[in-house]
Amino acid sequence: MTEDELQGLIEEATFDYVTGDPSSALEKLGRATAQAPESPQAWHAVAEIELSLRHLDQALAAGERALALAPGDPLSIATLSRIWMERGDKARAEHYGARARVQGWKDELRAPPPADADGLR
Repeated sequence: MTEDELQGLIEEATFDYVTGDPSSALEKLGRATAQAPESPQAWHAVAEIELSLRHLDQALAAGERALALAPGDPLSIATLSRIWMERGDKARAEHYGARARVQGWKDELRAPPPADADGLR
């Protein structure tokens, strides 16, 4: 599966989910993760949909897989925070929430500073 095909399948699954067909979305994401098991985007999408359906064990497994594949991804980290909160583990939820904020700050610091009004950096 090419990167474009994978992205298209994830986008189709996302569309299915937002239009009220989570089972079709999960079927497509199942194909995506089977054909591209190293895709953090596909695993993150699975985690988000499973979380929304309150399938917390499946959401946690997919979220952990996404984070293992992209350890610095603040979205995956934040998703894990939300999963742990739903599971009732406030301490772990806060841990992942703080980790997501720190990663977001790191990403922000890596970006070039914006130009000021005079066009200077």
